[in-house]
Amino acid sequence: MRYTFSLLVCFVTSLFANAQTVVYNPAIKSVKLFKAGDQTSFPAIVLNSGDLLQLEFDELGTSVKNYYCGFVLCNADWSPSGLTSFDYTRGFQSIRISTYRNSSLATMKYVHYSATVPDRNSAPSRSGNYLLKVFLNNDTTQLAFVKRFVVVNTMTQIAAQVQQPFNATLYRTGQKLQLGIQADRQINVLSPSDIKVAVLQNENWQTALFLDKPTIYRGNYFEYSDESITCFVGLKEFRWLDLRSLRLRSDRMERLDNMGDTVRVIVKPETSRNEQTYVYFRDLNGGFTIESYENINPYWQGDYAYTHFKYFPPGNKPLAGNDVYIFGEMTNYGADTTGLMHFNEESGAYEKTLLLKQGYYNYLYGTRPFRGGPLDFSQTEGNFWATENNYTVFVYYRPFGSRADECVGYTSFNSVFQRQGL
Repeated sequence: MRYTFSLLVCFVTSLFANAQTVVYNPAIKSVKLFKAGDQTSFPAIVLNSGDLLQLEFDELGTSVKNYYCGFVLCNADWSPSGLTSFDYTRGFQSIRISTYRNSSLATMKYVHYSATVPDRNSAPSRSGNYLLKVFLNNDTTQLAFVKRFVVVNTMTQIAAQVQQPFNATLYRTGQKLQLGIQADRQINVLSPSDIKVAVLQNENWQTALFLDKPTIYRGNYFEYSDESITCFVGLKEFRWLDLRSLRLRSDRMERLDNMGDTVRVIVKPETSRNEQTYVYFRDLNGGFTIESYENINPYWQGDYAYTHFKYFPPGNKPLAGNDVYIFGEMTNYGADTTGLMHFNEESGAYEKTLLLKQGYYNYLYGTRPFRGGPLDFSQTEGNFWATENNYTVFVYYRPFGSRADECVGYTSFNSVFQRQGL
């Protein structure tokens, strides 16, 4: 039964267009998985090391539940692996989340849960892509949410560089990556497609590039430099919202209302930036952090606020043939309808209300055609080649006769440019 359910989890998650997080219980909020002590880090650990991931999440209400967590191994493309949980788990197949606390000082009541991955009683025994699944009463059919993480067994060296594209259509708006991968001798490469590479921009699996055909292949050396397959849109620096204080208005708040047991934040109205000159400023590249100026522990003392966003399109008219989304980690990068905005005919603006915990948030506005497809930022934000972005590279290899891909390399780097003359 556990094996069958593992396949089901991988299949269901694939339906959400490479979503980092799939939440099945609407009462679950503020799910974070990161390297212990750093909320901005990517959830990747080295196999058989002392690395730990920190899981934090809330459930609205006051009732404490018996949550358990386990993990499922997937291939490089997040399809189900051909292994059972006994083949990649050392210890118990699931563990109870025993660290929890009712909220304190907050007007909105919730229970905060936390755990570390791997646990001393349950740990991955193989490298690869994993789904962390959290469920009720040790019953895997009662899923609360699923979140991705990666376990790495380092057997490659990765050299990476971000360049301005040569293509005239991408020269001012794109970022080209050049990758060189040297595999160790213990990796027996039989063909160029034995090595697969995944490249993420700003930790977003939705727009990840999956490369399996190197531009240059020589022995155990692989190079990927064809800009037709290694280019990303440049985006612009992310917009921000500071909710670390719900007593004083921050620079992006138009109004802050504390109404007894409810807090409401009205964000200043926003418009398109695609015609604006590019300006560099530090950001979290789409992420968010749980923080508070007003208490000691923001995880169980931080409050929630109903946060209202308003975006005015050109001419206060709806964008023909397109929906508008709020894009960022707080809305699962537009993988579902969490960030879908609705056009208000009376105000002439796209509007959306999100329930957000105290913290610091990054986001963009993007459009998606009614018929579906990837998010586009050319109408709402614009793209610029010198934008500061984070890139993450994973290298995968499947040994001859194996039934699952292994992650054998990992690196993260930033697109830092000289900005003279921009």
